[in-house]
Amino acid sequence: MIIGLIRMFICDVMKIFIPFCIVVLFCSISFAQLPNVLSGSLKRIDSFSSKYVTPRSVDVWLPDGYSINKKYAVLYMHDGQMLFDSAITWNHTAWNVDDVLSQLLKENKIRDVIVVGIWNGGATRHADYFPQKPFETLSLAEQDSIYISKRTNGASVFNGYKIKSDDYLKFLVEELKTYIDKNYSTYRDRKNTFIAGSSMGGLISMYAICEYPKVFGAAACLSTHWPGIFALESNPIPTALLGYLKTHLPNPKNHRMYFDYGDQTLDAIYPALQEKVDKVIASKGFTSKNWITKYFAGADHSEKAWNKRLDIPLLFLLKR
Repeated sequence: MIIGLIRMFICDVMKIFIPFCIVVLFCSISFAQLPNVLSGSLKRIDSFSSKYVTPRSVDVWLPDGYSINKKYAVLYMHDGQMLFDSAITWNHTAWNVDDVLSQLLKENKIRDVIVVGIWNGGATRHADYFPQKPFETLSLAEQDSIYISKRTNGASVFNGYKIKSDDYLKFLVEELKTYIDKNYSTYRDRKNTFIAGSSMGGLISMYAICEYPKVFGAAACLSTHWPGIFALESNPIPTALLGYLKTHLPNPKNHRMYFDYGDQTLDAIYPALQEKVDKVIASKGFTSKNWITKYFAGADHSEKAWNKRLDIPLLFLLKR
């Protein structure tokens, strides 16, 4: 009887374990697959090792005709696994950055550029992208309330990880940029170094140019997730971010910033918040020469929506 119970237990475990292994194997194969780009070429750095953040892949897109005999500007983009190929993304949509950039390059509208697509850390994404210094101005009770916040589906926002975006930016500036400048033919100065992302990626792009104004000359922040979490009621984050911007925005004389938002799905909560941000930006001396905020009526919170308008921020960042 004991042997029978053991056999039943083993069978039950295998029923759970085998499908789990299949799922893990499928995910591993999917994530290991190199994106198919319609133009240019793509190089992957597998599991880039860092002393600051968890290892993650980095995809480097090189335009057609890339040559070590010329120099290129560098555009760093967050959520790298969502940038190039919808066939291998989790939701089967992508920014298609290579398509948009190639067309702009063909029309000679932008400077020569390579793209560094930094994969997010999966479970650590929110902790990596959440601006740390504004968060640390909150009381301990407020911080605790943020850490236990949930998504609309009831899942944890932070997955038990502590906010460490300062470390994420150190990884970006001290480790990844150093590697890219050493291994690719790049301009290394602020005028040719840009950063971009959407949602939480937009938030960390804003934070990056504020924290490292000597490194980044311009930032594009699409559908910036100003609430930080997924609720507005009793949420101290927007106020904390506004306070941070009032004292940390980069100098408008040598920096440029782009923001945009829609009004559908998650973007529906952004208009009023972006309006408050815009007032702060204007008060710090930014004008139409170095700052754009665009509203796209009917646009939702998706890679498809960001792809449709991607040419606008790319032109703004990379104009000749």
